[in-house]
Amino acid sequence: MDKQIILLPGDGIGREIMESAKLVLTAIAMEYNHKFTFHEHAIGGDAIDKYGVPLPEDTVNACSSADAILLGAVGGPKWDSIPVHLRPEKGLLGIRKSLGLFANLRPVKGFASLLHASPLKEEIIKDSDIMIVRELTGGLYFGQPSERRENGNVVVDTLYYHRTEMERIIEKGFQSARIRNKHLTSVDKANVLESSRMWREIVNEKAKDYPDVTVEHLLVDAAAMKLITQPNQFDVIVTENLFGDILSDEASVLTGSLGMLPSASVRTDGVGLYEPVHGSAPDIAGKDTANPLGMILSAALMLRYSFGLEEEASEIESAVNECMEQGYHTADLKLNGGKQVSTKKMTEIVLGNLTTKRISDSICNSYV
Repeated sequence: MDKQIILLPGDGIGREIMESAKLVLTAIAMEYNHKFTFHEHAIGGDAIDKYGVPLPEDTVNACSSADAILLGAVGGPKWDSIPVHLRPEKGLLGIRKSLGLFANLRPVKGFASLLHASPLKEEIIKDSDIMIVRELTGGLYFGQPSERRENGNVVVDTLYYHRTEMERIIEKGFQSARIRNKHLTSVDKANVLESSRMWREIVNEKAKDYPDVTVEHLLVDAAAMKLITQPNQFDVIVTENLFGDILSDEASVLTGSLGMLPSASVRTDGVGLYEPVHGSAPDIAGKDTANPLGMILSAALMLRYSFGLEEEASEIESAVNECMEQGYHTADLKLNGGKQVSTKKMTEIVLGNLTTKRISDSICNSYV
């Protein structure tokens, strides 16, 4: 398999963790006789510093012709004082919109060695395995431009969805549920919002095409409470942009570490952008202390969802899980006992846990 992969390191620790993912993918390519060609481009604060905009046209063009995109992180206090439309985060929103990456897939599954660090009791979070499917390019974040009226005393934000935008993300939710445990929870606010009433109508219509999937409707406030009290009752959650943004962030802390969670933003043809959930952490950038595992697991999602390489993706995930079982951790993780290691050392351990030891050793030796 020959694939073109765009690397967008971005800001803060982005470059360090991106290097880790690149090394792991190189090992996998060597082991399974694939060819992954990497091309690096700027986004976020890095692009602002170099080109004056958070999303250069060159980056958009490169991503448009790629098979998949890996993104590190964007943002940081360095750019807090610049106009909102030029903030680093606009680069991320812009690339999602430009590429039509309408579906955000965020798996939330705990590692046994980290469950003690969850804010929930272990017996509540144990066996939780959730996939949150969030609409990503419509809704309140992409309505008519926000405005202030009556001398700044009134603000207007517009929630806009076309029926087709709802249909495609709901379809993605059903597809995800079908290949998992066949239970779909649709989250809305149908008791208040007309957009949610249309959403619920479409879910019920689509359910006829998936008779093997059990459908549950939850209002967003009830869903937020259930995530805390009964997270292991969820399989797949599908919801609109704003609700998905909030619920996925809530769910991300349940497992004990934000630094371990990957994320995928995809479209119907398989092209996707893959990134860890955590932020750019500029305070530790360049110190070799960042956790690379979320980025590495995002690369595994890329292999699975964009390239259809299930075996290769599972091997990476097993190698990461083995690291946890061996007791290795970076500074952000709260393992009981174990050994704290650097970014580079954690990457070397993951490489060492891959099946082909000879290949991973040769890559480790080049990792300076």
